[in-house]
Amino acid sequence: MTDDLPGPAELAAHEHHHADVSGGWLRAAVFGAMDGLVTNIALVAGVGGGGGDRHALILTGMAGLVAGAFSMALGEFASVDTQNDAVAGEVAVEREEIRTHPLAEQAELAMMYEQMGLTRPTAEAMAREVHANPELAVKVHVAQELGVDLDEQPSPWVAAISSFLCFAVGGLIPIITFLLGSSSLALALGVGAVGLFAVGALTSRFTRRGWLLSGLRQLGFGALAAGATYLVGTLIGVGVSG
Repeated sequence: MTDDLPGPAELAAHEHHHADVSGGWLRAAVFGAMDGLVTNIALVAGVGGGGGDRHALILTGMAGLVAGAFSMALGEFASVDTQNDAVAGEVAVEREEIRTHPLAEQAELAMMYEQMGLTRPTAEAMAREVHANPELAVKVHVAQELGVDLDEQPSPWVAAISSFLCFAVGGLIPIITFLLGSSSLALALGVGAVGLFAVGALTSRFTRRGWLLSGLRQLGFGALAAGATYLVGTLIGVGVSG
């Protein structure tokens, strides 16, 4: 009976992979696609409910696609860039604290390790080893105190581009039947509903939620938005024509 830890060969055999939930692309891509679908389904439903013809629906959908894609991309870029700037400010504060009060910061880290369940001697030994490298100490303190991994900072460019492209793809789905020559509002909304369900189901790959529940949830959100705008379009269309 031995308590030796497994070596490289054993670890390679045990290797497992996690979904990539860092880097800023996943949230931006999911929100972009969903927002594109919901926005253009709602726009098409509203204009169609108001009596808009095929040309008006294409114009509305394309305008919503372009405006929404740029809005989402710029919003994601500003959000992630601001968050990164805020983290950089906190990192600077932590680096200065470690430089000016190294022993106090080391004791603070040891206390955090102890609160995680390590024994006091082990916690102190780990904190001492971490603080032997000032840059490592900064990374560990930031991770422990802010919950931020400095090696996995999201890129504002990745977030913006992912959001832009996915919104554009999502926004294209509800108007694709009009672009192909159809004038049926019901068909366009049906295709949009399939898109909503598919994107919702796809997100289940990154969560513990089942694909059916994820798809139905997103479909419900889209139906709520489309129903509201269809009602508004119908009321305004009747009022104008009257």
